[in-house]
Amino acid sequence: MSETNKVLQPDGGLNENVVKAEYAVRGKLYLEAQKRESEGKEVIFTNIGNPQSLGQTPITFPRQVLALMTCPMLLEHENVGTIFPEDAIARAKEYLAHMHGGTGAYQDSRGNMHIREDVAKFIERRDGFPADAEHIFLSDGASVAIQRCLQLTIRSEKDAILLPIPQYPLYSATIQLLGGKQLSYYLLEDDEWSLDIEGLNKTVSEARAEGFNVRAIVVINPGNPTGQVLSKDNMVSLVHWALENNVVIFADEVYQENIYGKKPFVSFKQVVSELGTDAEDVELFSFHSVSKGVFGECGRRGGYVESTHIHPEALAQLYKLFSVSLCSNVDGMITTGIMCNPPKEGDASYPLYHNECDTIFQSLKRRAQKLSTTLNELDGISCNHVEGAMYAFPQVEIPKLAVEAAEKEGEKPDSFYCLRLLHATGMCVVPGSGFGQRDGTFHFRTTILPQEDVVDRMLESFKEFHIAFIKEFSYPSSKM
Repeated sequence: MSETNKVLQPDGGLNENVVKAEYAVRGKLYLEAQKRESEGKEVIFTNIGNPQSLGQTPITFPRQVLALMTCPMLLEHENVGTIFPEDAIARAKEYLAHMHGGTGAYQDSRGNMHIREDVAKFIERRDGFPADAEHIFLSDGASVAIQRCLQLTIRSEKDAILLPIPQYPLYSATIQLLGGKQLSYYLLEDDEWSLDIEGLNKTVSEARAEGFNVRAIVVINPGNPTGQVLSKDNMVSLVHWALENNVVIFADEVYQENIYGKKPFVSFKQVVSELGTDAEDVELFSFHSVSKGVFGECGRRGGYVESTHIHPEALAQLYKLFSVSLCSNVDGMITTGIMCNPPKEGDASYPLYHNECDTIFQSLKRRAQKLSTTLNELDGISCNHVEGAMYAFPQVEIPKLAVEAAEKEGEKPDSFYCLRLLHATGMCVVPGSGFGQRDGTFHFRTTILPQEDVVDRMLESFKEFHIAFIKEFSYPSSKM
């Protein structure tokens, strides 16, 4: 059979929404970086929040519990108590006692109930308000839960979802795959990437005038790619706005432990709960993950969604969606349970656990500060301080000659800059156009995740590249 006669072929033979969907985090720059790496050249992958791939050491306690649960005969070994701490042994036995069939068996499609109860208790401690394990679904990372909730929400091409610009492209890609409409609302870069309620009103009014049903708003806090932390006042305003406009809030809170500045993390669940009867009709999905924070267990694919004020029948349909895949992976469930119920003071593992977590956090905080400071020292670059999450999103003033050179090569100016950066330094970043940005501005996203000695070397290389780039594409000085 010739290529043109195949059922699955690019000329009309593929789902058009799949073809249109884009995911810049692993787009052209990433492919170029892989090619460079295959040639034996150094690549620093700062394009994705993947901590352990960049040298972050795994936390010991969850790995110990996973080892014991994966190989339960270890629990019967006569020397188990000399190899593993008593609280890791106790936790493994506790979870196994509530896990019929062990880690190799399917669990409830919403996730193991005992672990969901650990998650609910964590939320209660964090927010000071009750949480119901029946309203918590464990998932393969936060991403799958987000996709399922969007699938529940989008009914047709007339259903619109509000996304912050810049945004994490999981959202835009999923909306495209589901045949919905993306509505962009711009964060205020000059005001620490805060929410702009007036801008939201304008966007929604225009969309409704065109016949779109505005169904939900996505809020990423702490921000990806922006690294901001929203103020509580900004969040309260957004909750009131969501109530007035009858839209569901999708609160992406996977970076809630990554807070480096003065503003504390406050969950949308807490804000809604504190408003009491004034917000009892606000519909909210809240997402969290083991991939970020200090765990950085991206490969475990563990996370959860908590629903607040969601109609019982809608939750039943969400349960059905999760049931189609039977259940999320059990290692991810276990890691999520441990993230939400870690060793406590007085437990055998607490000193090591506390030291490991604090060491990672303090290093991330130093790297966030160093990256922000260095970027802001360079002419032609401005960057809001990294208050949270794992990223910086600096704005770059790209000279007109570079913009023209990019156009000649069929590249967007920010992609052109990032490709040159990759080939000059080995740094793989993501162009701002992959996340969205205001017209006429150019950005890139980089993680703060390379280890500190690598960050120092990386920033020196970046400074040399940027200065040379600006010089190469600046107009020659006129002679007197």
